[in-house]
Amino acid sequence: MPYVIASPCIDVLDRSCVEECPVDCIYEGGRKAYINPKECIDCGACEPVCPVEAISQDRRVSESDEAFVEDNRRFFVDILDGRGEPLGAPGGAHKVGSLGVDTPLVAGH
Repeated sequence: MPYVIASPCIDVLDRSCVEECPVDCIYEGGRKAYINPKECIDCGACEPVCPVEAISQDRRVSESDEAFVEDNRRFFVDILDGRGEPLGAPGGAHKVGSLGVDTPLVAGH
């Protein structure tokens, strides 16, 4: 997983990263955004535009936010509340729009 979005994004959802992403791999949940690890090309364009510094490479996530590395992946592979199947890699966030649901880690934060 090249880049992940951690706790500073919760309840902020600035969306600057979404606008900057050249491959449309940043998906919007209910309280935070998530980067699809199968669609991300590891370009890093999203990281410097995040006003709350929530985005980093998975190997550079702060110790206090390490759980968000796995949580970011789970957003795409787990069946979340209100969904009948995992999101997977639909080929772009604009195709699905805001999903309005988060992983249990973010929902309980």
